Amino acid sequence: MGNPFRFGLKMETIIQYLIEWLCYGNTEAAARVAYTADESALQTHDLIIVPNGHLGKDIVLPDMGKPVTDNPEKGKYIIRTDILYNAFFFTSRAEELINDRRDEHGRFAARFSILGKGNRLQIPMLDEHARLVLKLLDLPVPEPGFGHVYLTHDIDSIAQYRHLRGAIGGILRGETKQVFQALRSIHNDPLYTFPWLLEQDAKVPNADTIYFVKRTKGKGFDYPQYCLRGRDYRRLKHMLRHNNAYIGVHGSYYGSIPKIEYSRMFRAHYLRSSIEHMQRLADAGYTDDFTMGFADSAGFRLQTTRPVRWINPQTYELTPLTLHPLTVMDCTLSNDNYMHLTEDEAYFFCERLISKIRMHRGDPCLLWHNSIINNETYHKSLYPQILSYIAKK
Repeated sequence: MGNPFRFGLKMETIIQYLIEWLCYGNTEAAARVAYTADESALQTHDLIIVPNGHLGKDIVLPDMGKPVTDNPEKGKYIIRTDILYNAFFFTSRAEELINDRRDEHGRFAARFSILGKGNRLQIPMLDEHARLVLKLLDLPVPEPGFGHVYLTHDIDSIAQYRHLRGAIGGILRGETKQVFQALRSIHNDPLYTFPWLLEQDAKVPNADTIYFVKRTKGKGFDYPQYCLRGRDYRRLKHMLRHNNAYIGVHGSYYGSIPKIEYSRMFRAHYLRSSIEHMQRLADAGYTDDFTMGFADSAGFRLQTTRPVRWINPQTYELTPLTLHPLTVMDCTLSNDNYMHLTEDEAYFFCERLISKIRMHRGDPCLLWHNSIINNETYHKSLYPQILSYIAKK
């Protein structure tokens, strides 16, 4: 990464931000923490985090073991494991710079990551580090609960039969009756599950519901296209607004970044994300990205349950783009080439993840597609179970 001194104030800004983030935004607590190998700093600080020499230099794998701590005098502590570098490594996605393996969709998958070993992906290590910092500072850890609850839905297609290719395909498959029922009323279309989703989401008090809408040409992996000026979408948009749902931007599979028009919230199609893509999001003015989960395995890709501002690991810029950790995507649980869980296995897996989020007062973020709520999968029965568990917490 070059000479660390060239980064100057950038490094100071990053270090200060990460310390405050580990302290859950408590600036007074953060002022008691120093990031230095000089133990004389204990004269003015109560806690020292000792650097391992990597932050600002070459990117290497972090220390995944339990942090080593020392108590040289009463009320003074030293953490000799560089937990600040760990925070940088995972939240910046620096791992993707030193590992060039990608799946068939160009994604950095969980199976390529150091988090894919054992159950590391299911443990939010950075939040555990944050609790350690607060305890060493003799401060209370946050009460169990949720910061925000995000119930999100990617609209890959509004309807199955209400476009030419879909209707013809349905007729050729012998689904003529279903096609004409859908053409008479969109509410008869099997993919138009939005009223049901809105009804379910309303059962979770104070949840933020976000629908990510495509703005693509509908070719290749972006198929099918739906017209944002068409009657079907305009009616859907009115219904979503009426039910206090937010509308975000669902980016193209091919990486194009739409201009900011109606939303600064973004999620990449197929969860295709990269360092370059996130920088282009920040440059375009997007403020909140909801892509940060692995498609092939659910868990804590950022090793945290809490939102965090993205640091570009190539330029060491603290960007205005906030990353919201994606807890679980529906098809990740059920697809044969992903986790391939039964309904019961999927429920208990999600329950364990959500209980960890609650312990750290993080933000559960679910992704359920309107197109997957049908009789061919268990997701129509699984989703209400998960929402019920969240609502009770």
